[in-house]
Amino acid sequence: MSRLIFRAAPGRSGYAGGMDLSPPLFAAALGIALLAGLIKGLTGFAMPMVLISGLSLFLPPQVALAGLILPTLVTNGMQALRGGWPAARRAIVEFRLYLGVLLVCLVLSAQLVNVLSVRALFLLIGVPITLFALMQLVGWRPRLAGRSAGVEMAVGGFSGLVGGVSGVWGPPTVAYLTAIDVPKADHVRTQGVIYGLGALLLLIAHVRSGVVTAQTVPFSAALLVPAIAGMLIGQRLNDRIDERQFRRAVLVVLFVAGANLVRRGIGG
Repeated sequence: MSRLIFRAAPGRSGYAGGMDLSPPLFAAALGIALLAGLIKGLTGFAMPMVLISGLSLFLPPQVALAGLILPTLVTNGMQALRGGWPAARRAIVEFRLYLGVLLVCLVLSAQLVNVLSVRALFLLIGVPITLFALMQLVGWRPRLAGRSAGVEMAVGGFSGLVGGVSGVWGPPTVAYLTAIDVPKADHVRTQGVIYGLGALLLLIAHVRSGVVTAQTVPFSAALLVPAIAGMLIGQRLNDRIDERQFRRAVLVVLFVAGANLVRRGIGG
């Protein structure tokens, strides 16, 4: 059987990593995208975390990062606009400070992908995932008395810095929206707006960094169909099952996946 080849073009550091992807591994990538979409449909987030954690098991992190960009962009657009454009626009206006800082930091940090070592990337991806999942599993829910411009800028900046190199900026975003008690419907919509605009900037930034190339875009596009299908299924299941119990199971999976990335990052 033929093998699929996905490679990131040389960037500033000369990275031209990639690998030959056999049909079984390609099928595994499609399955991971389906699972990521399912979880996102149920919870409103976690697609990049599931994709980067799963794909990094058999792909270099730069290639895994390229793979998650289009599914993340499209599904977040669907999520943000599910309540219509006026509602999405209100979310943009309300969280414009958070968005502005996040997007600037995301674009700047995206250029570090070709400078950081593979182990450093694994740690930058794995540590936030593990800490976020652990925080949620032990039942700690941070609360803020009210919105603060300083806190909003700090969290937005951290989200952007981590997101630019890992494609994952959901954990701090979810934690912040939870801490200021954003209602459920607005919570999910705002996540979609923040992630969608971030994914658009991430796409542009990684065209410049050399992660998104003519060789890696087809791989990312191939993950779109299972990701969208999984999201639509997840949204339907969301009304029929105990979301709290499923969310806990998801957090256990994310914790294990994140811990594995940390292990790989420290060379264990």
